[in-house]
Amino acid sequence: MGYANLGAMLMAQGLPYDSDEGRAQAAAITAILTGHGYATSARMAKQVGPFAGFHKDREGMMKVISMHRDAVRDIDASLVAEDLLSAAAECWDEALELGEKYGMRNAQATVLARTGTIAFMMDCDTTGIEPDFSLTKYKKLVGGGNMVIVNQTVPRALKNLGYSQ
Repeated sequence: MGYANLGAMLMAQGLPYDSDEGRAQAAAITAILTGHGYATSARMAKQVGPFAGFHKDREGMMKVISMHRDAVRDIDASLVAEDLLSAAAECWDEALELGEKYGMRNAQATVLARTGTIAFMMDCDTTGIEPDFSLTKYKKLVGGGNMVIVNQTVPRALKNLGYSQ
């Protein structure tokens, strides 16, 4: 899991990348990604058992899951859509409930890796958590040739900021 196109999402909403609103949106999305990942890990544990060593540190692992769930409350609710924040809280409630019941299949469920070149193949306007560095990008292809990639989010962002045609 990762942040493919997070920068474009913020741009489309007309949110400054380095703003309280942008950080709150990213926090809510991160909570959903990670909470859902751990809930899925618990579902897998139900089927095939928890990871080796889970029972040895069950208390510590579930404490970490609980702390993540509690941290969702630290996201400023005035800066994030209610349904987004509610979804984040639900993901962590489910992860904790299922984890307590079945354990976790994965000691770590997410890694925030850069999406890089694969983001372009996924038709993303931004390559991950980074803001867009250019409205037009040139990508040199391994097999030869070049690719010109034009950011398609800009018109939507300008409209959301109140600009007319």
